[in-house]
Amino acid sequence: MTSLEQSNTPTLHSPKTGKVRTISGKQTISVLLEQMVQHPVYGKYVRRRTKLAVHDAANAAKVGDTVEIVPCRRLSKTKSWRLVRIISSSAAAQS
Repeated sequence: MTSLEQSNTPTLHSPKTGKVRTISGKQTISVLLEQMVQHPVYGKYVRRRTKLAVHDAANAAKVGDTVEIVPCRRLSKTKSWRLVRIISSSAAAQS
């Protein structure tokens, strides 16, 4: 692969990992993404959270599961992500 081909690889569609917070309907789950960002002035690390609506076609995810999601076409007003796989199940869902 040449350097030109490597630079054209899309980085916008990288998968993200988060935890399922709620089940919001038949095929929708709410996933919370957390990241630590350094404050530009003070240098302290601050926790940033993003809550996303994710399409779960199989209704496989449960509350507390760690899931991998990728962006997709807009499915509704707020839903433009889809579930790829469940990385780990929560202890509460297993018992």
